[in-house]
Amino acid sequence: MERPLILAGTDDGLRVVGDDESVTGAGHEMLQAVPANGEMWAISDGSTVWRGRSDGEGRSVATIADGRVNCVLPLGERVLVGGSSASLYELVADRLVRSAAFDAAPGRRDWYTPWGGPPDVRSMSVGREGNIYVNVHVGGVLRSADAGASWDETMDIHADVHQVVADPNAPGTAFAATARGLATTSDGGDSWVFHAAGLHGTYCRAVATSAEYVFISASLGSNGRQAAVYRIPCGGGEYERCTAGLPDWFSNNVDTFCLVAAGSVVAAGDPNGTVYLSRDEGATWDVVASGLPGLHCLALV
Repeated sequence: MERPLILAGTDDGLRVVGDDESVTGAGHEMLQAVPANGEMWAISDGSTVWRGRSDGEGRSVATIADGRVNCVLPLGERVLVGGSSASLYELVADRLVRSAAFDAAPGRRDWYTPWGGPPDVRSMSVGREGNIYVNVHVGGVLRSADAGASWDETMDIHADVHQVVADPNAPGTAFAATARGLATTSDGGDSWVFHAAGLHGTYCRAVATSAEYVFISASLGSNGRQAAVYRIPCGGGEYERCTAGLPDWFSNNVDTFCLVAAGSVVAAGDPNGTVYLSRDEGATWDVVASGLPGLHCLALV
């Protein structure tokens, strides 16, 4: 099987894994990269929305003056951007326009962070049925069934969600990495089921879905002690810890956006800048890059 193109967002640009010469945005932190319709959207330096080709070449298209942006979600002709103070923006020409509807979302006054700072929009995803899912840290998962015109709470905010990912193959199905383990919905967010039994630790920071499995990173807590990657069948079942080719324990949490999957291919990146690739849905893994400077995200093209 031909190896897919893997992009790594680092402290020093967006890099094509395996090609030391292919770097765009050198000198800039690339915090998330999202392929969509032959293009690549990214967040750089916590302030800039970046747009480019799937091979990594691109340019900045909008910058926020106040606050921070964390994540981007392309939606056909629309692009949503999530940021600090639980803000949600839409990219309009070269401006980021804050969503008044999201500012009015139910439960907002209860959102928080454990350290007392303002909450963030940490991750976003769109389901095959069209639902938009927005993960607030700490504020649970918000859902819009009307393209962002209104929002509903879907989960106990104290579950401490770190990433939400919709299943591209199953309408109404989405997965969330939480401090209570993996959370799954099959009814578009009306209800969630938590799966913790079988994990050595329930603190989960990243989630991804392949053709047949959901992948989750788990550790004993926010300090990342004893971090590992597990897989579980999409339709439910028992966890299996991924070990063949992976370290006994990662040195820290495999973070949000550092675990990605498409079809039978899965990639995971550790805090030390090592990237692991599986071509058989997590049964075996190989090192495909090491020593990357400050790894923040991966993307499969």
